[in-house]
Amino acid sequence: MSSICSAEIGVIGGSGFYDPAVFESITEVKIHTPYGPPSDIITIGEIKGVKVAFLPRHGKRHSIPPHLINYRANIWAMRDLGVKRILAPSAVGSLRVDIRPGDIVIPDQFIDFTKGRAYSFYDGAVVGHFSLADPFCPELNKICVDTGRGLGLTCHHPATYICIEGPRFSTRAESRLFRSWGADIIGMTLVPEVSLARESGICYTTLATVTDYDVWAERPVTAEEVVTTLKANVEKVRRLLVEVIPKISKERGCQCSRSSEGALV
Repeated sequence: MSSICSAEIGVIGGSGFYDPAVFESITEVKIHTPYGPPSDIITIGEIKGVKVAFLPRHGKRHSIPPHLINYRANIWAMRDLGVKRILAPSAVGSLRVDIRPGDIVIPDQFIDFTKGRAYSFYDGAVVGHFSLADPFCPELNKICVDTGRGLGLTCHHPATYICIEGPRFSTRAESRLFRSWGADIIGMTLVPEVSLARESGICYTTLATVTDYDVWAERPVTAEEVVTTLKANVEKVRRLLVEVIPKISKERGCQCSRSSEGALV
């Protein structure tokens, strides 16, 4: 892979975050993987001199629902490009009164409530049991939280993200159950993206932006309100990425890159 078509930092954009206009010196790259095509063509660009690979998780036209995203192809493509760290914006609902629409959440834990996805690269002759006791990169989490709060953004951390299968939303009973489990936010795309990144030795964190309260709250919300909040959230994430990415050191002091040690059978 040439230096032009490589990057150490990857951004996987979620709902509303499809436009790589925040990047400079843009090059588009089409990647082929053993698992088929990723969600879209990958854009290689720069933020303040740092090379970044950008991929819209749902495709540029939001044509791929969460349960049909080719997560393995997406992460494989990032790894092929030399990506060592992934920042993953995503839209979520809130399961707590004090986590409000427009807030940003940097989770440190997740609960997997998905049902039928391809969860691992290790489904053949080699078996891997990877530790996800602490699924997110602590270094990336700290940089994102500190930078976000320094920008005056409301950033919640620590927090637990519950990932559901989708594409439907929760019932009220499910939403109340998730709250009783200690989940703070709810979304549909974290798993298996986070675990595949761990299997690949890639540092990963998600920038979860709250669009509305989940149905436990019984607070009616219109589509117009969600779209308005989503647009505002996208602008906050852009500001955060522009400040965070130049602060990320090339040297990794975390354990993410050594995730396969002792994991393979």
